[in-house]
Order: sequence, then structure tokens, then C-alpha cells
Amino acid sequence: MERNGTRVLSLGGFIDIDKYRYVYFVFLVAVYILIICSNFIIIYVIRIHRNLHEPMYIFIAALSLNSLFISTTIYPKLIVDVLSHQQSAFYSVCLLQVQIFYSLAAADLMLLSEMAYDRYVSICKPLQYASLMSKTRVCIFLALAWFLPACHVSVSVIIQSKQELCSFILGGIFCNTTIVKIHCTTPTSLMVWGFIVIMDMALVPVLFILFTYIKIFTVAFRSQGEIRTKAIDTCLPHLIVLILFACLIVFDVMIGILETELPKLLRLIMTLLILVCSPMFNPIIYGLKMKEILKHIKKLLSCCNHVEMIQK
Repeated sequence: MERNGTRVLSLGGFIDIDKYRYVYFVFLVAVYILIICSNFIIIYVIRIHRNLHEPMYIFIAALSLNSLFISTTIYPKLIVDVLSHQQSAFYSVCLLQVQIFYSLAAADLMLLSEMAYDRYVSICKPLQYASLMSKTRVCIFLALAWFLPACHVSVSVIIQSKQELCSFILGGIFCNTTIVKIHCTTPTSLMVWGFIVIMDMALVPVLFILFTYIKIFTVAFRSQGEIRTKAIDTCLPHLIVLILFACLIVFDVMIGILETELPKLLRLIMTLLILVCSPMFNPIIYGLKMKEILKHIKKLLSCCNHVEMIQK
């Protein structure tokens, strides 16, 4: 619908919102708080301990920071929506949410590919590690991880902003790939650019990550002792995160392509998995699997407990 000349979309992805309003509210608030706390702990621990000021841990901190950005793009609006009698969004705001969400999601994949390269250099070219992963290069990698996806996604958003709308009902609970379904037509330029974005921001990074890990594990299993242990200890968490992230990408693509064919409940569950799993599981996986981070988290928690006991 149009309100004062402004296009407004209804978000139709919730199920029995009037009946389960406060269930949605409690769930979203609890998950958002957990995401903030868990990712903040990872960033804080890496920030304050100098022995963690290495490229691998810096990339992990960047990944946690990115998770905070993604969650803050989605959760506050969702929480307001479930408390409102009408779940809606201005089309311009919806496009902005699409821009930020998919730029940051692609940045996640870029960061994972940079982490894979870091592990490749560390294990396969240890003598060149200091020069190949200098502070300047790490800063450049981080800048590219956020800049390139933003440029790619912005082109798609600009094309979509000029399209005529034939429907004002969005099939999701936030603005995602389902936004394409409300356009009267899908221009060839959007389809071509969408294919380029998928190639550049998804397929190429995934293939690069797989290639680097094949090289890493080939070197590791030809070696003995420390190199093999180092490869397993540092690469396994990255692989778990990559597999999880790949599953979430598949879910998002399925929601966008098969929106009308998928039952509404299944769409809602898949959407919630996208919003919950990656930002909350990343700090859990890295916090539990990376020994140095886990060691400092235990110290931090023990100090907090000690302070509480003194205060009592």
C-alpha cells in the first residue's frame, strides 16, 4: 500500500502473531542479548590480551563484530514489529535493510576466506608468514571484506529501487530475498548482476576456502606431530563455521526461490535459523574450540566470580 505517497510493505511471515506475540518477544530479546554478550566477550578477550593480537584472532574478532552488526540490523526492528499491531516497513527502509544484511552476510564469507588464507600461509608457508600477513595486509583484507560486498549489493538494491511493485505483502519477517517476489517484473539487468554477485561473493570464496583447506590438510597429514595438531586445532572451527554458513545460504536461497511452495511454518523456522545460528554459534564454536580464547574466557569468568564473592 501507499501512505502519503510512500510505499509501505506488510510483513506476512509471522504465524499467529496476536496469539504468540509475547512468545516471539521473549525469544527474540533473549537471543539478541545472548548474541550481544557472547560476541562481545570474544571481541573483549581478543582486544585486551596481547598474545591474541595475531591475524587469526583479529579475523575472529572481526567475524564477531560483523555478527553484532548483522543482528543489530535485524533484531531491534523485529522486536518492535512483534509488539506492534501491524508488521510493516517502508519500502525504502526495507531496501536499506536488504543492503546492510546481505553486505554483512557476504562480508562473513569474505572474512572466512581470509581466515583460510591466513591458516594456509601459517601452515604451508611458515617462513613467509610475517611478510604475507603483516599488519598492513591484515588491515587491507579487513577493509576489502566490508567494502567489496557493500559495492556489489548496492548495485542490486539500486536496480530494485526503480522497479514497480505489484504486491505490498512481503512473505518474510524481515526484508530478505523475498523482496524480489513483489516486483511486477524481474529485469534482466537484476538477474545478470545477481548471478555476478553470487559468483563473486559466494561461489569464489567457497571454492577458495575449499582449495586452501585441501592444501592445508595435504601438508598436515604428510607431516608429523606439531604441524598436524596445529592444522586440526585451528582449521576445524573454521570448517564447522563454513559448513554452518553454507547451510544458512542454502536456506536463504530456498526461501527466495520457493517462497510460495514452502509451508509458512517451514519458512519461519528457516528464517529464524538464519537469524540465530550464525551470529550465536560463531562465538560458541570459536570460544570452545580455540584453546587460547577459551583459556582467557575461563580466566575472565573466574575473575568475575571472584569479584562477586568479595562483594558478598
